[in-house]
Amino acid sequence: MSVLRYDSKARRLWIAGQRCHHGATGAIMSGAAAAALVAGRRQLRTLLIALTGGLLMVHDWHDRALWFKPGAQLDV
Repeated sequence: MSVLRYDSKARRLWIAGQRCHHGATGAIMSGAAAAALVAGRRQLRTLLIALTGGLLMVHDWHDRALWFKPGAQLDV
């Protein structure tokens, strides 16, 4: 089994058999940026990471119930 699998037709990515939603990636990015801001790292880069994460979440909001659901989610 390969670590990465990409379906170009459906434009979906799996990492180690787990479907990777860009909304989940955005949530992780925004959370990390928020933690950095609380820690006092007020840099433009940190704000851009937070903004990018937010945009990823907004774009994938319709799938939010599936973002962290375990499994390949092949039927979705």
